[in-house]
Amino acid sequence: MNRFCLTTSRVITPLVLFTATALFAADDPPKKPAPAPAKAAAPAVAHPAGAAGAAASHLPGAKPATPAPAAAHPPASPGAGHPATPAAGGAHPGTPAGARPGGAGAPGGRPGASPAAGFKGNGRVETGHNGTQFQRDNHGNVREIHRGDLAVHRGPGGSIRSERIRPDGSRLVGYRNGGYVEHGYRYGGRQIYARNYYYGGRSYSRIYNPYAYRGVYLNVYAPSYYYGPAFYGYAYAPWGVPVAFSWGFAGSPWYGYYGGYFTPYPTYASPSLWLTDYLVSQSLQNAYQQQQAAQQQQMAQQQPQQGYDANQGAPLTPDVKQQIADEVRRQIALENSERQQGTAPNSMPDPASSGVARMLSDNTPHVFVASAPLNLMSGGGECAITEGDVLQLNGAPAPNATAANAVVLASKGQDCAKGSTVQVAFADLQDMQNHMRETIDQGMGELQKKQGTGGLPAMPPSAVAPPTEAPYAAIAPPPDPSESADVTKQIQDSSQAEQDALAGALGGPSDSAAPSAAPGAPAATPSTVSMGQTKAEVEAIMGKPKSIANLPTKTIYVYDGLKVVFVNGKVSDVQ
Repeated sequence: MNRFCLTTSRVITPLVLFTATALFAADDPPKKPAPAPAKAAAPAVAHPAGAAGAAASHLPGAKPATPAPAAAHPPASPGAGHPATPAAGGAHPGTPAGARPGGAGAPGGRPGASPAAGFKGNGRVETGHNGTQFQRDNHGNVREIHRGDLAVHRGPGGSIRSERIRPDGSRLVGYRNGGYVEHGYRYGGRQIYARNYYYGGRSYSRIYNPYAYRGVYLNVYAPSYYYGPAFYGYAYAPWGVPVAFSWGFAGSPWYGYYGGYFTPYPTYASPSLWLTDYLVSQSLQNAYQQQQAAQQQQMAQQQPQQGYDANQGAPLTPDVKQQIADEVRRQIALENSERQQGTAPNSMPDPASSGVARMLSDNTPHVFVASAPLNLMSGGGECAITEGDVLQLNGAPAPNATAANAVVLASKGQDCAKGSTVQVAFADLQDMQNHMRETIDQGMGELQKKQGTGGLPAMPPSAVAPPTEAPYAAIAPPPDPSESADVTKQIQDSSQAEQDALAGALGGPSDSAAPSAAPGAPAATPSTVSMGQTKAEVEAIMGKPKSIANLPTKTIYVYDGLKVVFVNGKVSDVQ
């Protein structure tokens, strides 16, 4: 599989699905949204002759930035003061904030009460094995699971997200194959958050600036490093001549899995087009890894994520990819305009201008690339989006709304159909924008490292200077090896809680304790349907089903008041 070696922790890309709600300290009241901020202007182009030009883009009220002195290039290895390369595939999974246990996006939803303090919905709370409690969605699928201080959300494609508040007040969030620990700390008189991510034995960090928008708490990505104006000019402007670049995707399992949905450009006329393919490929690689982890844990959702189905999906067309590239350029211009604020002592970019609040009020169509699975409401009912799907936001939401309408531009197989209008929570839109910016930052680090090789044009000398670390990132709590073990344990805990909830949903006894068999007695045939059982084992317990639905990706056994779902011949869920 093609791997990327990332050297920076900043990215500029369409939306992420990782948004954590945040609580301001009492002496830090949330700012009110800024009135329709002006668009960030394009960076001055760096010409090969070496004239970098001053950065021309500024946020409202920002003074022209003074180039920061060149710092030592951030080390590529973990633990040396720079966020390390994300594991296999680069981008971490996005956070579906609207589906977060504990009330994502609600005031006080981030620090404070345990996320397992109560269920979000009004549905009936049922009891599974070992004291696990769960709620179903409107289709009868197990969606929310609580056990003790652990809250678990099950999403589309076998995805899972678990959360608990630790004794020290930090928040631990786990997925199928990794997770992060979020720590709050003070900088410049306000509370901000550092997330230390742990995937595949590697660790890296991201910084988020909390902001209240229409009563919803958003965590807005704040880059850890900023380049000089010449580099942003290079990344923003087109190349003189289109160049060919080989990504090495051919033969990679994820690329074959989504064959037909995503096709890299044969040549690149600008860095924004190259960064577009980088963004999409990172999102799809992460989707594939999460899907594989779900299958390995035998916890595939009732609608497991599939490879691209050309008969059902809507691929990434050149027009859609151009819209992504246009958004990438806007985010590059935005980061360039924030550079002075981001590198000055006791200063940070204004989240009202750098976050989704700007995008909801600037009267410009914006494109988001999904980085995490989400269940959304559309005109035809609930549907799902998964990593790599593309949404377009057109127009401002209603004055009292906490979600925006977006149109699906591209989707895969069983996801929301192209052209459908879906409602996306502000917190989820913020996560998507975070993901886009984070991935763009990673891609710009790759672009600088690879410049002049593999067909990529060489940068002018003024653009190859290493980025400058933001002061707020320099003092962030660093990754801790012990946290990696905690993330692994939470993944195991959430997987067990999921199994216990599903076993209860399948009709098994809620108390896991059972009378012991007499010594020497033969083992009794299981009387409870459990995850991973075969069709023959289910029929031995439940008898022949009343009817069988054989679908392309699953088989459903229908009993009185119960549906047992099989994926790859084994029990994966109940409806």
